[in-house]
Amino acid sequence: MSDALLNSSISSLPLLARGKVRDNYAVGSDRILMIASDRLSAFDVVMGEPIPGKGALLTQMALFWFDKLGAIVPNHLTGEAPESVVAPDEVAQVRGRSMLVKRLKPLPVEAVVRGYLAGSGWKEYQGNGEVCGVKLPAGLQNASKLPEPIFTPATKAEIGEHDENISFERMVQIIGAELAEKVRSVSIALYKAAADFALTKGIIIADTKFEFGLDEAGTLVLMDEVLTPDSSRFWPVEGYREGINPSSYDKQFVRDWLEQATVDGQPWNKQAPAPALPAEVVEKTAAKYREALERLTA
Repeated sequence: MSDALLNSSISSLPLLARGKVRDNYAVGSDRILMIASDRLSAFDVVMGEPIPGKGALLTQMALFWFDKLGAIVPNHLTGEAPESVVAPDEVAQVRGRSMLVKRLKPLPVEAVVRGYLAGSGWKEYQGNGEVCGVKLPAGLQNASKLPEPIFTPATKAEIGEHDENISFERMVQIIGAELAEKVRSVSIALYKAAADFALTKGIIIADTKFEFGLDEAGTLVLMDEVLTPDSSRFWPVEGYREGINPSSYDKQFVRDWLEQATVDGQPWNKQAPAPALPAEVVEKTAAKYREALERLTA
């Protein structure tokens, strides 16, 4: 674990924010250095143990998708080397796990697209036959493929808080009708293109979330990470069937362990601090991320 990066320490640039995974530094007034750490969050709590190599794997996967989906919508990459904006003794923290990106005005909503019924969507559907206000056909099961992908936005939460699902109508109130329609259509186009490609590699993308910002000209730009196991639900095709929770390439392995974990003899209450992850859980989680990248890019 000696090579893992839990927190970056770049002193040559001003720190803007530390998120659950990424540390963002200002590069002048128009760019941001995004460093993907090896931190992992589950149930909106950041674990105390890093997952070695996770930040580099997330970055490689995001760059892969930005390149593949570039014809659908512009993205925030500048094309410049992240190593070029830090001091020589800080390059090791940046290499392979960073993106130098345009500074945008982020939209205060997350664009969630679901192609399959899973997670909170499945729970809601069982109660009212809907997901975030979208009426779905009767008779669907856990992990059922939806007739068409649906767009179910959410508000962005502060660290430690939960994102809140909202209706499309509420999204219109927040960002305006024209922009909301644009985000919805672009998000569904991105999901469809990615899901079709991933299927050729033996991976089902059950759902995902995108983040967008506006540049100085008001152009919609895809930003942050895209289509990684942290922002998406990836299922291997083999073993998939309706009615059960499929195995996944994300941090479900950690979530499952935490559901059984105890603190002082009591079940963990899903509040910080999290129980210490055993080495076996860390290693298996790292292997899941590696396998997802290798399958997609093979």
